[in-house]
Amino acid sequence: MASSSAAPQQINVTDLDVPQLADVRRQLEEELTHLSNSYAQLRQAQAKFRACMENVAQVKPENNDKTILVPLTNSLYVPGKLKDTEHVIVDVGTGYYVKKTRAQAMKHYEAKVDYIRTNLEALQETIQKKQENMNYLINVLQMKLQQQASGKESKAG
Repeated sequence: MASSSAAPQQINVTDLDVPQLADVRRQLEEELTHLSNSYAQLRQAQAKFRACMENVAQVKPENNDKTILVPLTNSLYVPGKLKDTEHVIVDVGTGYYVKKTRAQAMKHYEAKVDYIRTNLEALQETIQKKQENMNYLINVLQMKLQQQASGKESKAG
């Protein structure tokens, strides 16, 4: 009976042949691409939350009864008047909106920005480790290819 363990089996890449190394390299490249895309998306989300913080900061008592442009969609804005400068409507995700005070909204967005920052830091570490693995793998692959080339030259000579 074989025991199944959740831990992945470690293999020394120097024991692999060139086609296997090429497959591992392709897999690492795909992982790096995916992680880099995720990093970029998190940065965009963080920028949106920071923009929300700036928008909440503009809702202040001295702007009461001033005409503003209210976004209906990403590209459609309509004129409106600011009546309640103490409260804002916050998108809390999955189509739900909550009325909060300006201070509560700022706290909400600050928490979001901090949460994304910690995820970005962890993701950056992962990307860096994967990149180091990729560099090591490329070095091993180049070494194997040089060994093959020198082996063919000595057989031909």
